[in-house]
Parts: sequence; structure tokens; C-alpha cells
Amino acid sequence: MLTHKQAMIDMVTALLHNPPVLYLAGVIALSVGLAMVLGHNVWSGGALPVAVTLIGWGSLIKGLLLLFLSPEGASGFFLEQLHYGPYFYLYGTGLLLLGVYLTYAGSRSTAR
Repeated sequence: MLTHKQAMIDMVTALLHNPPVLYLAGVIALSVGLAMVLGHNVWSGGALPVAVTLIGWGSLIKGLLLLFLSPEGASGFFLEQLHYGPYFYLYGTGLLLLGVYLTYAGSRSTAR
């Protein structure tokens, strides 16, 4: 994803201008976020449980935004308000680092 910036920006733009796909993405994000919030709403115990909880809440909020914003509103929010194009590498690097951290911390944690 990080090596094909323009292709990713084009795909996100196309997604935000396609109402049926936008609705499906919203339903999936809402389902995943709701499952994570209901199953893992842990705000103590270290950085790993809090990070997983924050990801769940973020997914829930993203799903709600995708479902309830119009395609023009979603496009304006994600592309213009969050400046997806200019900050593409910042967002991508942040998500990559979060994935590396979750992989490392998850492989080191012990099951209870």
C-alpha cells in the first residue's frame, strides 16, 4: 500500500463515491467494531489491551460514519477534513507501526 500511493488514493476515492460499496464497508466496520467493544472493552492492564479497545472503538465510530454520512459527506470528511492524500504516508506508517506492535505484543503475551 505504501509503495502505490496514487493507486490507494484512487481506490479510496472510488470507494467513497460508490454508495453500495460504502454501505457494505460501513456494515462490516460497524460489525467488527461492535464485536470488539462488546467483547473487549478493557481500559486497564497495560498498553496492549487498551490499544485493542481503542481499535474497536475506532472501528465502531468509522462504521457509524460510513453508514450515516452521505457519499459526499464521507468523501469530504475522509479526503478533505482528514487530508488523506497529503498525509497518506503518515497514516500508512502509523498503521504499519501499530500492526508491528500488535503482532509483537500479541506473540509475547501469555494466555490467561
